[in-house]
Amino acid sequence: MSQIDAGLRQQIADALGRTPTAATPLPGGCIGEVVKLTFADDGEPAVAKLARGGGLEPEGFMLQVLNERSELPVPQVLYSDDTLLLMTFIDGHGSLNAAAQRDAATHIARLHAVRGAAFGLERDTLIGPLHQPNPQSDRWLDFFRDHRLRYMADVALARGSLDTRQRDQIETFASKLAQYLDEPAHPALLHGDLWGGNVLPGGDRIAGFIDPAVYYGHPEIELAFSTLFDTFGQPFFDRYAELAPFEAAGFFEARRDIYNLYPLLVHAAAFGPGWGAQAMRTIARFL
Repeated sequence: MSQIDAGLRQQIADALGRTPTAATPLPGGCIGEVVKLTFADDGEPAVAKLARGGGLEPEGFMLQVLNERSELPVPQVLYSDDTLLLMTFIDGHGSLNAAAQRDAATHIARLHAVRGAAFGLERDTLIGPLHQPNPQSDRWLDFFRDHRLRYMADVALARGSLDTRQRDQIETFASKLAQYLDEPAHPALLHGDLWGGNVLPGGDRIAGFIDPAVYYGHPEIELAFSTLFDTFGQPFFDRYAELAPFEAAGFFEARRDIYNLYPLLVHAAAFGPGWGAQAMRTIARFL
């Protein structure tokens, strides 16, 4: 167990009542290391996220939100504090083939049917390694403008991934959002970080979804994000539309790209100015 020292091994044993005997690295982990734990009793494995510098508590909270308020298949939280998160292991394998995409759409449509009283959430959370503000708001366009576009553009500017001219262009565009976007019927519960790395296939079905960035918002921002890295395609959208009809006209042509400004700015803030330049190419289409 090279990844886990004796003290942490004992902490896990105390939390679970089972002694881990091996830790195998898993992919992912913007905040800390992720390992698969096996145990002396040869029972079900578990997953541990380790962040000695802290920052894991919001993820445990978000998984609890999804477990308590939806039927989305996500890991069960076994133990959670700011430096250690223990979860059930989900065995994902294979590709997101057409059947798996249709199954994903069924899960996501059911998730979006969970209504909230307001946009946002009762507390702030994270998206990847970054703070995600969620002040509860009555209007979606105000929330998206102020707490997604403006907020993350400011973070990207502070980290040198945007310059002041680019930030001013984002501000000009943000002031015109009502020309392009409409209010949704109601606040919908969102996974919030729906890309391929957070979707675990299980053959022709979805075994689970991981690493959420939960809040209540417009389903279209989630649908848009699912296309940014070609996670889902036509089989997903055909099935989603059967269960949760949405206004397809203009979505793929314009609204999708507007909503994907948020994950692009997240990537700019986290990974550098190349992502900021990609966001600005979208902005240029609408100015």
